[in-house]
Amino acid sequence: MTYFSPEDTLYGIAEKYPETVPVFVSNGFPQMESEEKRARFARTIDLKSALMLKQLDLAIYTRLLIEAIDQHRSGADATLNLNEKKDSPDALSMVGLLPCPVRLPLLEKFNDFNRRFTEETGIHLNHELKAASMGLDWVEQNLRGVTDPAQLPDLFISAGFDMFFDRQVIGKFKDAGVFEDLSPIDRFNPLFESLNLKDPRGHFSLISVVPAVFLINTEELGDRPLPRSWEDVMKPEFEKRVSLPVGDFDLFNGILLNIHKKYGDEGVRKLGRSLLESMHPSQMVKSDRRKENRPIVTIMPYFFTKMAKPGGTMEAVWPEDGAIISPIFMLAKEEKRRQLQRVVDFFSSREVGEVLAHSGLFPSVHPEVDNRIDPEKPFLWLGWDYIYSHDISELISHCEGVFNQALKEAV
Repeated sequence: MTYFSPEDTLYGIAEKYPETVPVFVSNGFPQMESEEKRARFARTIDLKSALMLKQLDLAIYTRLLIEAIDQHRSGADATLNLNEKKDSPDALSMVGLLPCPVRLPLLEKFNDFNRRFTEETGIHLNHELKAASMGLDWVEQNLRGVTDPAQLPDLFISAGFDMFFDRQVIGKFKDAGVFEDLSPIDRFNPLFESLNLKDPRGHFSLISVVPAVFLINTEELGDRPLPRSWEDVMKPEFEKRVSLPVGDFDLFNGILLNIHKKYGDEGVRKLGRSLLESMHPSQMVKSDRRKENRPIVTIMPYFFTKMAKPGGTMEAVWPEDGAIISPIFMLAKEEKRRQLQRVVDFFSSREVGEVLAHSGLFPSVHPEVDNRIDPEKPFLWLGWDYIYSHDISELISHCEGVFNQALKEAV
């Protein structure tokens, strides 16, 4: 949905959609926080010109503003996430968390698909597709304590390890064989050829991944060597000089798990000692403009590195030992295989893969998608052997405890 145009003034956008003010403030325009300053300077400059002056990407910035409006306005979901719930015994149900940068284009394609699906099959699909930034609480409130698989949604989509591996929530049903990998993809994208992403036990489908990379403030780096690996980031010279996406639980827990697998508790402790503060990725890309407490290294989703000002002090670095990936999983009920197959095929399609890869820089596993990433760039994947040989939910809690303790000791 289009709420504004690039030619609209910052003042006009903020007045019509006050929920955009925090986006402006945390992404290059702190003066927007003051009504007086807004009225004085924001009336005379349009969005396109303002972003050009700041050397910020118009398309990405626009998506951030639209996402803020969409989440704030209840009417937006009614339009974008069309869903008149029906209690019919033949209806299907789906819940999911979609990555914020691609939520709107995915919803637009999904709504088109859903209309055709209902018209051609007569099956109604009840669905709730929220922004990943809303977290898992809204899902867990409806799932914790459920003992009957019939009370579960028929299809789940979400990034990370938090929800699907908690044995008090969905994990117990997964272990009981309630879910089956219905994805038609057998051969994954060449980018992941060496990673063995296909679930050998046939529970999970993967549709995409979220890579974590580094953004280095070269001005703050000084004469230190440029950190090029996860081990480099944990060196003493970077203690309390690293920003981590602690609030992005899917990616943060993926980072903790991979660091623990490779370096054990000591690696997690070092990561905790390195933390300067937690910032949202959209704040990280402008951290070089802060007057104090400027991190040297920011760890963030690959997507947000593209917001950094070209030719500025912030340099994106793809870790030499691999960008840690948080998988975007899909879980489908085995007993609803026949009814769900077309829905699963849609989310596994090249069409959806290209939205994820091109609009969000979340590489797709579809073999025909051009992910526009150098095939020589490596990834770090937790691996199915490791996943199935550990209680992932318990391990996340352990890693968080070790990390937080190290953080306290470093204060």
